[in-house]
Amino acid sequence: MKIISRVSVFPVMPQRITRLYELAFNLWWSWNYTAQELYRTIDSELWDELNHNTVRFLSNVEPAKLEKAAADEEFLKKYDSVLEAFDAYMNPTSTWYKDTYPEYKDKVIAYFSAEFGLHEALPIYSGGLGVLAGDHCKAASDIGLPLVGVGFLYPQGYFIQRINYDGRQEAFYEKIHFSEVPATAAVNAKGEEVVISVDLPGRKVYAKVWKIQVGRVPLYLMDTDVDPNLPSDRDLTARLYGGDHELRIMQEIVLGIGGVRALRALGIAATVYHSNDSHPVFQGLERVRELVQTQGLSFDQAKEAAAASGVFTTHTPVAAGNDVFNHDLVDRYFGSFWPYLGIDRDGFMNLARHDQPWGPGYSMTVLAMRLSNQHNGVSALHGSVSRRMWQWLWPGVDADEVPVDHVTNGIHTQTWLAPELDELYTQYLGADWKERIDDPAMWQAIDKIPDQVLWDIHCRAKKTLIEFLRKRVIQMRVEVGEGTGSVEEAGHIFDENAFTIGFARRFATYKRATLVFRDVARIQKLLGDKKRPVQIVFAGKAHPADEPGKSFIQRVHQISRQEGFEGRIVFLENYDMNMGRYLVQGVDMWLNNPIRPNEASGTSGQKAALNGVPNASILDGWWPEAYNGKNGWAIGEERTYQSQDIQDEADSLALYNLLENDIVPTYFNRDENGLPLGWIKVMKESIKTVAPYFSTRRMLKDYTNKFYISSIKQTLMLSTENYAGAKTLSSWKRAIYDGWNRVAISAKTPAESKLALGQEFKVTAQTFLGQLRPSDVVVEFLMARDDDGNLVNQEIITMELVSGPDQNSLYNYAANVKVSQGGSIVMGVRVLPTHPALTSKHELGLVRWA
Repeated sequence: MKIISRVSVFPVMPQRITRLYELAFNLWWSWNYTAQELYRTIDSELWDELNHNTVRFLSNVEPAKLEKAAADEEFLKKYDSVLEAFDAYMNPTSTWYKDTYPEYKDKVIAYFSAEFGLHEALPIYSGGLGVLAGDHCKAASDIGLPLVGVGFLYPQGYFIQRINYDGRQEAFYEKIHFSEVPATAAVNAKGEEVVISVDLPGRKVYAKVWKIQVGRVPLYLMDTDVDPNLPSDRDLTARLYGGDHELRIMQEIVLGIGGVRALRALGIAATVYHSNDSHPVFQGLERVRELVQTQGLSFDQAKEAAAASGVFTTHTPVAAGNDVFNHDLVDRYFGSFWPYLGIDRDGFMNLARHDQPWGPGYSMTVLAMRLSNQHNGVSALHGSVSRRMWQWLWPGVDADEVPVDHVTNGIHTQTWLAPELDELYTQYLGADWKERIDDPAMWQAIDKIPDQVLWDIHCRAKKTLIEFLRKRVIQMRVEVGEGTGSVEEAGHIFDENAFTIGFARRFATYKRATLVFRDVARIQKLLGDKKRPVQIVFAGKAHPADEPGKSFIQRVHQISRQEGFEGRIVFLENYDMNMGRYLVQGVDMWLNNPIRPNEASGTSGQKAALNGVPNASILDGWWPEAYNGKNGWAIGEERTYQSQDIQDEADSLALYNLLENDIVPTYFNRDENGLPLGWIKVMKESIKTVAPYFSTRRMLKDYTNKFYISSIKQTLMLSTENYAGAKTLSSWKRAIYDGWNRVAISAKTPAESKLALGQEFKVTAQTFLGQLRPSDVVVEFLMARDDDGNLVNQEIITMELVSGPDQNSLYNYAANVKVSQGGSIVMGVRVLPTHPALTSKHELGLVRWA
């Protein structure tokens, strides 16, 4: 049969429980286990078999089981309770955002991402970036943020991972039928299905827009598998992160330019445009084009208006992780686009120019920096690394002042918390604890939980994990054709009483999955200790094109089958969100050992800590902000090494020493009741310190307070009265750039080489401004302590204009300063451009030092 359409046919739902359909199409159920239990109660085997997909479940469940549920008073009681909670959630009397910023309650934030990890039933995510995006949307819904998501609904999603007999990763793809997932066709105000188009060389490519409801947040996802696209274009959005650079640039054109057009077709006028990593940043070009073509702005004016509403989150501290396209490719795909911006080829290329060893490239990260005024890394350390990495875009600006801030990633608490712990936290933290997740004081009540109660819940979660693990290993061994004995043996691997370490994440080489095996004899001895047995479960996917990453998987798998390791090491194939929940809830300790500082943030350890699973981690990503010496373990030192081999040796030795002398002994040190009191103390400290600070509720409030509100204010300032503000700012910047080469400054600081703590002194400066005015600049005095070449405790004092211009056109500035710190003090004076509409004092990247 030539299939021209596909629909899901649902059984007739008993009227009493008909709202199960409505619930199935709102991902609210995915982070409310009581809602999930409604479906599981009807048919638990089918629920698990269909990977917890509510839509497929309702189209496959036997009508008799629905009738039985509709006649069951206990089920109906739970059903009514869930629907009451759902209705209250969807129609709140107040939310944090509306209560805090009522004047901006209707200003929409458009959140663009190449992937969204919402639930295992929607495999359109590859790992941490996508799961973060999904958690971002859920938390936005929780706090009432007027956010909409924009991305792709990949028909083949990310690959299904299979591990063959030799341990090699194999990638398989299965088509996702959109009639079987919680997605509906997006419609405009007239009720018409939305299809948008973008121009690619010699043709138009069309994309249908789908809608997924994530609580109160709508997510709009595009798919090019529609008529009248060519067969090759129908496959354009088939897979996540597949293909070469040419496929990547086409996908990113559809994502960015097409995403803006999708919003326009839906009648959504966003005020803020947030790009989650660099994949969607062509949306900034499309918004500039709109302003040039429809508002009559010049390119510079339109760029100011677009950048004011732009927020960009960078996710990689590794240069190779940033998309850079060669100019020939950009010529092919944008040669007919830049005339609509009112600029020539050189202007377009320079907008994102990044010189590479092979020549100039078109960098998506540089483009993102240029088309947004708000930039952030995803942890404090990553923010610092990013400022140094991209300092060259702001020449003359000290690395610490480069305008790249940070918002440390967090996790969506309800998505990752074990149901039994949810009930326990409700009992001890209060019925409203989910509305106060980011309140550290509330979490102190964790200490009131009896040790025995917390430990029993953890042990049950561990038992559940091991049962899940055994089923998966049995399945893996059957798939590769192993014998009956091997399959039966898989049903008994792993010991509920052994110390269980979890390592699950993307198998990129910098994450060093095999570090623990650097000294095979030493780790084998640790695992084989009969009195204090240890076991490790691994999971994760390597990108299909990442051969070194796939080699890491193969090595772990092969070690797991060697004598002395079999039954103590397991690699689980096809890591997804479902498996992730089992792991972070059921292991005893979470291991993380990346090459510092290559881990931008990481969130898997946060999920583990929330469930009372302590971390042992390199001080990288989020862990330096969380580790306090009592809530887990730090592997190695906060330093760099002469070579990678030396670093691997140092970090592996530190890990072995921790395991042998601290971690494992603490776990097995039991009281007369068999409780590991020292370990439980670490568990509680981990929960108390990680749960509030590393939640997406805190994260979204940070994004709102730091970036979204600032972007809204600046956008409104520049766009009113036919973009008068953007025109004024653009003209001012042009005058500053034209006149800056004539600006000069000299200064006088104390002549004495020694000053007393608390002593006051005067600093003076003279500036020549040329054609600029004093109102165009700010003169600052800076003072910091020199700590072996590192400038710390920097103070910045704005100097006052005291006179000028004199006969030499000089302006005089002065400041009275008090010495507030001891040690070797360095001083400097500088002049910077200043304007009320600037987001950052270093937005222009111009500075003149005395």
